[in-house]
Amino acid sequence: MSDKLRILITGFGPFPGAPYNPTQPLVARLTRLRRPAFSEVELSSHIFPVTYSAVDRELPIVLQRHKPHALLMFGLASRTPYMRIETRARNAITMLWPDAAQTRARKGSIADGADAQMFGPHTAKLLRAARGTAIDARASRDAGSYLCNYLSWRAIEAVDAGNGPRLATFIHIPPLARSGVVRRKGFPRITLEELVDAGEAMMLEMVRLARRA
Repeated sequence: MSDKLRILITGFGPFPGAPYNPTQPLVARLTRLRRPAFSEVELSSHIFPVTYSAVDRELPIVLQRHKPHALLMFGLASRTPYMRIETRARNAITMLWPDAAQTRARKGSIADGADAQMFGPHTAKLLRAARGTAIDARASRDAGSYLCNYLSWRAIEAVDAGNGPRLATFIHIPPLARSGVVRRKGFPRITLEELVDAGEAMMLEMVRLARRA
């Protein structure tokens, strides 16, 4: 295992209602970044299928394989026109909408106990870093009740376990403008390039924070 600081960047594949998931090209672009500031950083990536079983099966595997010091996760918020930095994961899981394997949750909570788990105060610093690129980014207290929230909960559990990543963050991104696709009224044309710039700024901040942690 490399002595470099390690960051794992994740996204999701397509899911019902979203045959194109822009987190995939975003994760690919961020993982390929070559900057002097990342010369002592090892970047790796993973794309999760949008199923509860895949998250439970694959998250422990990729954490063991890459041993990241920081985990930067992206998901699609198809009805939000701006970037959302999630501050917490809710102990909630929808029983209405099936995942990509057509599996429905049998109960409305993820685990017994607390109503929510917090990512930590570092989310405010990541928000400032993203806003510094002029993208519309806002803090969010509601990651929904679908796979993005579910992965967030499991990632916070991994951080709290003490033998996994030091930091974890989940970022919801909006749909992107694509050639030949009509945008819904009121949605700004946020581009992949803008998301890459904001993602890079947040990665630089996570490097600084993980080294201090």
